[in-house]
Amino acid sequence: MTILTDETEIRKIRGSGRIIKEIFDWLKDNIREGISTAALDREIETIIRQKGGEPAFKGYRGYPASSCVSVNEVVVHGIPSDRIILKDGDIVSIDIGVRKNDYFTDAARTFALGGVSEEARKLIRVTEKSLCEGMSKAVVGNSISDISGAIERTIRKSGYQEVRTFVGHGTGRELHESPEIPNWREKGRGSTRLKKGLVLAIEPMVNIGTREVRILADGWTAVTKDGKLSAHFEHTVIVGKGKAEALT
Repeated sequence: MTILTDETEIRKIRGSGRIIKEIFDWLKDNIREGISTAALDREIETIIRQKGGEPAFKGYRGYPASSCVSVNEVVVHGIPSDRIILKDGDIVSIDIGVRKNDYFTDAARTFALGGVSEEARKLIRVTEKSLCEGMSKAVVGNSISDISGAIERTIRKSGYQEVRTFVGHGTGRELHESPEIPNWREKGRGSTRLKKGLVLAIEPMVNIGTREVRILADGWTAVTKDGKLSAHFEHTVIVGKGKAEALT
């Protein structure tokens, strides 16, 4: 569990988060029909290294790439491949982790390519809104369950399902730390009180259909069991008094 109260440390982790922000700005202009997910991953790694960072995912527990690129029914951990070519109508979730100045940050966004369905656009809007609602509860005096409950309420109002196989997490000095941050409120779980300076990666994953997932033979790629669409948004934040600071 990383708690940062020293301004020098906070400046360091901001530098890590800034790289991810710049990559997402680049992606808005460069993710397109006809590009492979591996080509995107290579560009992402190049930017990370050019900015003085290291790709946090590459080699982590044997993961082979610098980012996760998850298309349509892929929930998370889509391994980039030269054989996966993006096409009009796809939704693409990109998850990036960066280590710089000995601090980790982690974030994800879902992009819509071209003429996606209105249902897909709604899924993306709801998922991003659920992240924002969760972040609004990441303040001193609240608990993890306050974050979880805000995320779950937003998702359920729209008739979608939160994924329960994966959860958000602490981050900072390590990529994955305590506490876990479920995307649903569960009795007896999430009682951890939030302290000023606590670093959290909040990340709702939302499915149009069933919340159930299955893992493909590569041991990483998680897809919806019913083959319907999924979206993913994530920010690394620092808990504050009255408002969290989004680093990514």
